[in-house]
Amino acid sequence: MLVLAGIVVIAGGFLLRFNPLLVIIASALVTGWAAGLEPMRIVATFGHAFNETRYVTAIYLVLPVIGLLERRGLQARARALVAGLRGATAGRILTGYLLFRQVTAALGLVSIAGPAQTVRPLVAPMAEAAAERQRDGATDEAERVKAMAAATDNVGVFFGEDIFLAIGSILLMKGVLEGYGIVLEPFQLSVWAIPTAIAAFVIHGGRLMLLDRRLARRGAGEAR
Repeated sequence: MLVLAGIVVIAGGFLLRFNPLLVIIASALVTGWAAGLEPMRIVATFGHAFNETRYVTAIYLVLPVIGLLERRGLQARARALVAGLRGATAGRILTGYLLFRQVTAALGLVSIAGPAQTVRPLVAPMAEAAAERQRDGATDEAERVKAMAAATDNVGVFFGEDIFLAIGSILLMKGVLEGYGIVLEPFQLSVWAIPTAIAAFVIHGGRLMLLDRRLARRGAGEAR
């Protein structure tokens, strides 16, 4: 059970708002110490993990591209696109994105979208534009709409990725259950993730519809 001390370090570090990188490093060190690993072995494990996952540095190539597109008016184009769609609301746009995010995550395409790739430059501006039209140009709900756009991305990928067989969370659950003598195949875990994903879609979709009702109600109130 001492090996799980690393989880306590992560939870406490994030709760106290320490630097995430330092929290992760401290958690790894505590976990290695609890597992009885020597300091050099822990450092070697860090090096091996970094060497095996060098592709994660590709994000440093993607971010400048996204920044350049934003500078050239990507958000403005996204808002203009929504302005030309009749019947588009913030809730409907985010519901469609939620479905897209869950389906692609279920196929293993977790990195095809995300807060940096799609939410900030595309999804949030589109939802904001729709919300402003619902509110007749009022922008006091902008932060709420942005937060809901980010939440939609998180819900979609979190509950969609477990349907994919070769995702890390499935392998982690399989390993933990085997430690307790419960032997399950990844396919079994994947199948039982489907009802959870459907429930997440229904629940968060309901929240998005409530967002539309809130915007419509406040818009009607201000019009009077």
